[in-house]
Amino acid sequence: MKKLIIWLPLALFVGFLIVFAGGLINPESRTIRSHLVGKPMPAFVLAPAIPGKPGLSSVELADGKPHLVNIFASWCIPCAAEAPQLIQLARAGVPIYGVAIRDRPEDLGRFLARNGDPFRAIGGDPNSGVQIALGSSGVPETFVVDGKGIIRLQHIGDIRPEEVPGIMSALAAAQ
Repeated sequence: MKKLIIWLPLALFVGFLIVFAGGLINPESRTIRSHLVGKPMPAFVLAPAIPGKPGLSSVELADGKPHLVNIFASWCIPCAAEAPQLIQLARAGVPIYGVAIRDRPEDLGRFLARNGDPFRAIGGDPNSGVQIALGSSGVPETFVVDGKGIIRLQHIGDIRPEEVPGIMSALAAAQ
């Protein structure tokens, strides 16, 4: 009996690890629900992030048409990976607005020259204030905003080619 008691803490620890690893490998859901979906875009005004491109304000996003708002940065590798999908969406007529976080104009200029520029406007968010207000946990993140300025979808991570139809559907539903 004493031998069993000695091994009990180790057995409990191993059991805990198995349960924890199972939750990581097969989570109940991979979707993160945003608390802002269905709510108005937080009020903000951002100065232009690069010369020659307008800045961005939340008022512009309530113009009667749905938009994509993409939070990105020049130093973000997944942001470069999603660039072809953003270009594809822009070519399909989707208005895309950028929020560049913690970035420098010269770095953004090189990023856009290398990866393409799908953005109608890019607001600079040097202290991540808008990113935090949106509940964004990182870059890239993309929001579908309807014509009244209501957030209809939060897409966390880079937009992959197979996700473009879903983004287009969310935009159509936001009409």
